[in-house]
Amino acid sequence: MDKQTFINSQLSGGNKNTGFAASQIYYSTYRVSKLTYHLELHPKDYSSQIGLWKLLGKRKRLLAYLFGKDINIYLRVIKKLGIRGLKGR
Repeated sequence: MDKQTFINSQLSGGNKNTGFAASQIYYSTYRVSKLTYHLELHPKDYSSQIGLWKLLGKRKRLLAYLFGKDINIYLRVIKKLGIRGLKGR
């Protein structure tokens, strides 16, 4: 199963719209896990580390947007992915 099919299968309701904030959060979480694994093997790869920080910042902004737009989808995404929610929210 390719990564896009896997991400689409994880989305509730089968929403295949890649512009949807929840699908972007799912995809960025997939990329975060790949980069984290890469950095475990190559701890001195600083350019990948900077890319990971940027990706985490983008995912944080998407989560903040989703929190303001639809709290129910936000809570479902947080629970399904097993990631922490935003601080103070």
